[in-house]
Amino acid sequence: MTARKGDILSQRRGEPRLLRTFVVGFLALIVPALTVVTAFGIAPGTVPADAERRVVSQSIVLPEIAPANDLAPRYVTQERVLRGDTVAALFDRLGVSDPRAIEWLKADTTGRLIFRQLVPGRMLQAETGADRELLALRYFTGPTSLIEITRTANGLQSRQRAVADSPRIVYKTATIQSSLFAATDAAGIPDAIAMQIARVFATDIDFHTDIRRGDRIAVVYEMIYESGELVAPGRILEARFVNDGHVLDAVLFHDDEGIESYYSLDGSNRAKAFLRSPVEFTRVSSNFGARFHPIFKNWRAHTGVDFAAPKGTRVLATADGVVIGAGWRGGYGNAIEIRHGGGITTLYGHLSGFAPGIRNGTRVHQGQPIGYVGATGWATGPHLHYEYRVAGIFQDPMRVPLPKAEPVSAKLRPQFDELAREARATIDLVSASSPARFE
Repeated sequence: MTARKGDILSQRRGEPRLLRTFVVGFLALIVPALTVVTAFGIAPGTVPADAERRVVSQSIVLPEIAPANDLAPRYVTQERVLRGDTVAALFDRLGVSDPRAIEWLKADTTGRLIFRQLVPGRMLQAETGADRELLALRYFTGPTSLIEITRTANGLQSRQRAVADSPRIVYKTATIQSSLFAATDAAGIPDAIAMQIARVFATDIDFHTDIRRGDRIAVVYEMIYESGELVAPGRILEARFVNDGHVLDAVLFHDDEGIESYYSLDGSNRAKAFLRSPVEFTRVSSNFGARFHPIFKNWRAHTGVDFAAPKGTRVLATADGVVIGAGWRGGYGNAIEIRHGGGITTLYGHLSGFAPGIRNGTRVHQGQPIGYVGATGWATGPHLHYEYRVAGIFQDPMRVPLPKAEPVSAKLRPQFDELAREARATIDLVSASSPARFE
């Protein structure tokens, strides 16, 4: 025990000597190195002693800056239009308390358009002062356009303008487990883009009955921003839907008249000349043919198809054409009739109102909103009555053969082929990638 204790003590006495030896060796190595670095740092002769030196004076006018306590506070809020909203209700949610501003909007030619175009889902941004007075208002009437109200020294002023920021491009993939909307929600794809997917591929897929577990979606789309704030989803630029092993592609391209449409990569038009349904995501409540009339309590011919939908739901033109009637039409209530090519006319009845600009002689395009679902005329509840006639003879809109729309014209084919090559490469890359890659 004693010998072991002596060994430990001798080891401890030797530690300072070893430490000194280590320090001396370390300094012997590092000091020359530091000396070399210092020598390079102050190399002589690098600054000429006879260099000419001059003093230059220049007056600079500085702008006057207002003290921070003189700046009036501004508060920015934004809200989306809800179904049944009014301008007054939106002002309340936006924190605006300015009755004079509402009266001014009603009287102003541009401002009153906001009252007529309160479409659910659209965005409003408001700037208010300390007393909740309206300083600025921006209502986004579409993905790339807005109505802007600003307060100046001369009072409120209005204008319509384009969104200033360029769209941001988003790449997403999704796999269907139960439904289209469940898959897009899980992938973070906005509902507005999901609805566009359904419209783009509706000519080949019935999204109520045809989709299968494991179907895959790849989509490239725009997101619209204004002053750094997200406004709304934009357009789908390219998309792929793999349904039960069948690959369907689509790319956005404009035709000879500059009208945008979706085409397959081979140049065929993804759209049909007519939409099967003039209302998005709804159900048929009464089919074409004989039925027991809910008001007159007798059996009579039903000359169209009824689509049940909430009041205010958008009604879309099923094909390009010219409005030949827009107004009250007896039992149809508020109704719109459109003349298309080939002796075909369509009628949309029981509307609660008409979209801005819809009147006799208006030219409309397929998918354009023309009115809103209502219950006017002989109706027991909100729905759309839709008729399809050929040479004046009623046809079943759900069964009549619908021809494909025109393919890419020969004149534009080289331009389209170049776009299609780029689109195929992009959509192949997105389809083969995991969803996390693009987050």
